[in-house]
Amino acid sequence: MTALGLVLLSMMGFSQQMKSGMVTRDEWGARSPTMIETFQGPAPFVIIHHSYQPEACFTNKDCRKAMRVMQDYHQLTHGWNDIGYSFAVGGDGMIYMGRGFNVVGAHAPKYNDKSVGICLIGDWRTELPPPQMLKAAKDLIAFGVAKGYIHPDFKLMGHRQVRDTECPGGRLFNEISTWDHFSPGNTTENEIK
Repeated sequence: MTALGLVLLSMMGFSQQMKSGMVTRDEWGARSPTMIETFQGPAPFVIIHHSYQPEACFTNKDCRKAMRVMQDYHQLTHGWNDIGYSFAVGGDGMIYMGRGFNVVGAHAPKYNDKSVGICLIGDWRTELPPPQMLKAAKDLIAFGVAKGYIHPDFKLMGHRQVRDTECPGGRLFNEISTWDHFSPGNTTENEIK
Protein backbone atom coordinates (compact mmCIF):
# COMPACT_ATOMS: atom_id res chain seq x y z
CA MET A 1 0.00 0.00 0.00
CA THR A 2 1.24 3.51 -0.76
CA ALA A 3 2.07 6.09 1.90
CA LEU A 4 -0.99 8.06 0.77
CA GLY A 5 -3.17 4.97 1.23
CA LEU A 6 -1.87 4.45 4.76
CA VAL A 7 -2.47 8.10 5.62
CA LEU A 8 -6.00 8.00 4.24
CA LEU A 9 -6.79 4.80 6.16
CA SER A 10 -5.44 6.38 9.34
CA MET A 11 -7.56 9.50 8.74
CA MET A 12 -10.69 7.44 8.06
CA GLY A 13 -10.21 5.44 11.24
CA PHE A 14 -9.56 8.61 13.20
CA SER A 15 -12.59 10.44 11.86
CA GLN A 16 -14.88 7.47 12.45
CA GLN A 17 -13.79 7.14 16.07
CA MET A 18 -13.85 10.88 16.86
CA LYS A 19 -16.59 11.79 14.37
CA SER A 20 -18.63 13.82 16.83
CA GLY A 21 -15.81 16.32 17.36
CA MET A 22 -13.92 16.02 14.08
CA VAL A 23 -14.07 18.04 10.86
CA THR A 24 -12.51 16.21 7.93
CA ARG A 25 -10.38 17.83 5.25
CA ASP A 26 -13.22 17.46 2.76
CA GLU A 27 -15.62 19.16 5.17
CA TRP A 28 -13.41 22.24 5.63
CA GLY A 29 -12.56 22.40 1.92
CA ALA A 30 -8.88 21.44 1.95
CA ARG A 31 -6.87 21.21 -1.24
CA SER A 32 -4.92 18.02 -1.73
CA PRO A 33 -1.35 18.02 -0.42
CA THR A 34 1.33 18.22 -3.08
CA MET A 35 3.25 15.46 -1.31
CA ILE A 36 2.78 13.28 1.78
CA GLU A 37 5.72 12.03 3.83
CA THR A 38 5.04 9.72 6.75
CA PHE A 39 7.10 8.81 9.80
CA GLN A 40 7.09 5.80 12.07
CA GLY A 41 5.04 6.39 15.21
CA PRO A 42 4.26 6.75 17.94
CA ALA A 43 5.26 10.42 18.07
CA PRO A 44 7.38 11.29 21.11
CA PHE A 45 6.42 14.99 21.04
CA VAL A 46 3.26 17.10 20.96
CA ILE A 47 3.84 20.74 20.07
CA ILE A 48 1.17 23.35 20.74
CA HIS A 49 0.77 26.41 18.49
CA HIS A 50 -1.56 29.32 18.01
CA SER A 51 -2.36 30.71 14.59
CA TYR A 52 -2.11 34.37 15.67
CA GLN A 53 -3.67 35.09 12.27
CA PRO A 54 -6.32 34.11 11.39
CA GLU A 55 -8.05 35.32 14.51
CA ALA A 56 -10.10 33.09 16.78
CA CYS A 57 -13.15 31.51 15.21
CA PHE A 58 -16.23 30.44 17.15
CA THR A 59 -18.55 29.01 14.49
CA ASN A 60 -18.05 26.04 12.23
CA LYS A 61 -18.33 28.28 9.17
CA ASP A 62 -15.67 30.71 10.43
CA CYS A 63 -13.33 27.91 11.54
CA ARG A 64 -13.57 26.19 8.15
CA LYS A 65 -12.66 29.49 6.54
CA ALA A 66 -9.73 29.91 8.96
CA MET A 67 -8.44 26.47 7.94
CA ARG A 68 -8.55 27.44 4.26
CA VAL A 69 -6.77 30.73 5.00
CA MET A 70 -4.00 28.87 6.87
CA GLN A 71 -3.65 26.28 4.10
CA ASP A 72 -3.45 29.05 1.47
CA TYR A 73 -0.74 30.83 3.45
CA HIS A 74 1.26 27.65 4.04
CA GLN A 75 0.92 26.20 0.52
CA LEU A 76 0.71 29.25 -1.71
CA THR A 77 2.91 31.73 0.16
CA HIS A 78 5.47 29.38 1.71
CA GLY A 79 5.31 26.63 -0.93
CA TRP A 80 4.80 23.87 1.65
CA ASN A 81 3.21 20.51 0.79
CA ASP A 82 0.09 21.27 2.81
CA ILE A 83 -1.14 23.12 5.86
CA GLY A 84 1.73 22.87 8.33
CA TYR A 85 -0.13 21.46 11.35
CA SER A 86 -1.24 17.94 12.12
CA PHE A 87 -4.52 19.28 13.53
CA ALA A 88 -6.15 22.56 14.49
CA VAL A 89 -8.77 23.27 17.13
CA GLY A 90 -11.44 25.90 16.70
CA GLY A 91 -13.29 27.99 19.25
CA ASP A 92 -16.33 25.93 18.32
CA GLY A 93 -14.66 23.03 20.18
CA MET A 94 -14.16 21.04 16.99
CA ILE A 95 -10.94 19.35 15.82
CA TYR A 96 -9.98 20.14 12.24
CA MET A 97 -7.88 17.59 10.37
CA GLY A 98 -4.64 19.01 9.05
CA ARG A 99 -1.93 16.59 7.94
CA GLY A 100 -3.01 14.01 10.51
CA PHE A 101 -1.04 11.59 12.67
CA ASN A 102 2.32 10.17 11.55
CA VAL A 103 2.63 12.63 8.66
CA VAL A 104 5.70 14.87 8.54
CA GLY A 105 4.53 18.40 9.29
CA ALA A 106 5.84 21.90 8.64
CA HIS A 107 5.22 23.40 12.07
CA ALA A 108 8.46 22.99 14.08
CA PRO A 109 11.87 22.54 12.44
CA LYS A 110 13.78 19.49 13.75
CA TYR A 111 10.51 18.11 15.20
CA ASN A 112 8.35 17.82 12.08
CA ASP A 113 9.15 14.13 11.63
CA LYS A 114 8.56 13.14 15.25
CA SER A 115 5.70 15.24 16.57
CA VAL A 116 2.02 16.03 16.44
CA GLY A 117 1.53 19.76 15.87
CA ILE A 118 -1.74 21.11 17.27
CA CYS A 119 -2.74 24.69 16.47
CA LEU A 120 -5.37 26.47 18.56
CA ILE A 121 -6.85 28.91 16.08
CA GLY A 122 -6.49 32.50 17.28
CA ASP A 123 -4.16 34.88 19.09
CA TRP A 124 -3.57 33.56 22.61
CA ARG A 125 -0.97 36.05 23.82
CA THR A 126 -3.18 37.73 26.43
CA GLU A 127 -6.41 35.73 26.51
CA LEU A 128 -6.95 32.09 27.36
CA PRO A 129 -8.67 29.96 24.72
CA PRO A 130 -12.22 29.02 25.71
CA PRO A 131 -12.75 25.83 27.77
CA GLN A 132 -14.20 23.84 24.86
CA MET A 133 -11.06 24.54 22.82
CA LEU A 134 -8.71 23.42 25.59
CA LYS A 135 -10.81 20.31 26.21
CA ALA A 136 -10.78 19.38 22.51
CA ALA A 137 -6.97 19.70 22.40
CA LYS A 138 -6.62 17.48 25.49
CA ASP A 139 -9.12 14.97 24.05
CA LEU A 140 -7.16 14.82 20.79
CA ILE A 141 -3.93 14.11 22.68
CA ALA A 142 -5.63 11.43 24.80
CA PHE A 143 -7.05 9.83 21.64
CA GLY A 144 -3.60 9.85 20.00
CA VAL A 145 -2.07 8.12 23.02
CA ALA A 146 -4.91 5.57 23.28
CA LYS A 147 -4.60 4.65 19.59
CA GLY A 148 -0.79 4.47 19.57
CA TYR A 149 -0.17 7.57 17.44
CA ILE A 150 1.42 9.43 20.37
CA HIS A 151 3.92 7.75 22.72
CA PRO A 152 2.52 7.27 26.26
CA ASP A 153 5.56 9.12 27.65
CA PHE A 154 5.36 11.97 25.13
CA LYS A 155 6.74 15.42 25.88
CA LEU A 156 4.37 18.37 25.51
CA MET A 157 5.91 21.68 24.48
CA GLY A 158 4.95 25.07 23.18
CA HIS A 159 6.31 26.11 19.80
CA ARG A 160 8.51 28.74 21.50
CA GLN A 161 10.53 25.96 23.13
CA VAL A 162 11.76 24.66 19.78
CA ARG A 163 11.99 27.87 17.75
CA ASP A 164 12.53 31.59 18.36
CA THR A 165 8.88 32.70 18.40
CA GLU A 166 6.27 33.88 20.87
CA CYS A 167 3.95 31.10 19.68
CA PRO A 168 1.70 29.71 21.19
CA GLY A 169 1.18 33.05 22.95
CA GLY A 170 1.99 33.80 26.57
CA ARG A 171 -1.41 33.04 28.03
CA LEU A 172 -1.75 29.70 26.22
CA PHE A 173 1.85 28.78 27.04
CA ASN A 174 1.18 29.40 30.74
CA GLU A 175 -1.88 27.15 30.50
CA ILE A 176 -0.16 24.23 28.77
CA SER A 177 2.67 24.40 31.29
CA THR A 178 0.15 23.01 33.80
CA TRP A 179 -0.84 20.05 31.60
CA ASP A 180 0.39 16.50 32.05
CA HIS A 181 3.59 15.69 30.14
CA PHE A 182 4.65 19.34 29.85
CA SER A 183 8.41 19.47 29.34
CA PRO A 184 9.90 22.69 30.77
CA GLY A 185 12.75 24.50 29.07
CA ASN A 186 14.22 23.90 25.66
CA THR A 187 14.73 20.37 24.46
CA THR A 188 18.29 19.53 23.52
CA GLU A 189 19.37 17.94 20.26
CA ASN A 190 20.17 14.69 22.08
CA GLU A 191 16.58 14.36 23.27
CA ILE A 192 15.08 14.61 19.80
CA LYS A 193 17.25 12.02 18.06
